[in-house]
Parts: sequence; C-alpha cells; structure tokens
Amino acid sequence: MNEGHSNQARGFWTSWTGIALCAFIALAGLALIIEHRAHVWQWLPFALLLACPLMHLFHGHGSHGGHGHTKQDQNDRAPGA
Repeated sequence: MNEGHSNQARGFWTSWTGIALCAFIALAGLALIIEHRAHVWQWLPFALLLACPLMHLFHGHGSHGGHGHTKQDQNDRAPGA
C-alpha cells in the first residue's frame, strides 16, 4: 500500500499549467481592455446577449427543488401533511 504517498490526481485548474493559463488569459484580457477600449465597449451589448444562452446551456440542472417527484415520494408523506 502507498502509506507515505498521496497520489491523488489534481484538477487541471489547480495545476501549474492551469494557473499559468488563467494568469495569461487575465493579462490578455486586461491588455485588450486597456489598448482597445473603444472596440470592447462596441461589442459589450452583444457579449451580454451571448451570455444569456450560455448561462442556460452551462447552468447546473441538478438543483431544481420541486421537480422529479415520484409516486414513492408521495407515498412517503404523512397523511394530512
């Protein structure tokens, strides 16, 4: 057994490559905003419109509170509740 070793796989975003990629993207975005401010403001309304369908597409659908009740759920409830 591997008592002295922790061989857990780290995620990409917590690896050095992921951190470097995040830093590069942040610096590139900052440079674009600073150097090309007029162009960024020009496309901002389109970016906001694009954000709506992307949020619906990538939103986690596992936390809908009232959906997915089955007959078993209804039978488990106490009478008169």
